[in-house]
Amino acid sequence: QVRLVESGGGLVQPGESLRLSCTASGFRFSGSAMSWIRQAPGKGLEWVSDINRAGDWTLYADSVKGRFTISRVNTNNTLYLQMNSLKPEDTAVYRCAKDCALLNPGSTSSVQCGYWGQGTQVTVAS
Repeated sequence: QVRLVESGGGLVQPGESLRLSCTASGFRFSGSAMSWIRQAPGKGLEWVSDINRAGDWTLYADSVKGRFTISRVNTNNTLYLQMNSLKPEDTAVYRCAKDCALLNPGSTSSVQCGYWGQGTQVTVAS
């Protein structure tokens, strides 16, 4: 079965960086576009970023564009999210996911995914 396991979260100060990883199993990783989504305390899911199967096309939510970088290594079945210049509003549980779509193309909160992991907590506070 599909299994997605995230790691790399933690507590950092504003302006610092973190690199999240997601190890995938149970499906052909190289054949799947992948996504990162997040959920802030008391809020719903928010789409963050997409990457295509080959890793040569990416897309970002406006809130993270220019600060976050999604990447993948298909030979290792691993997805990454490099997060720079972190802000308190980036505090959330970050999950990797597959088979995602925005029900409303203009709304990152309308994301629905077929599979996602348990997530890793990212807390940005001074």
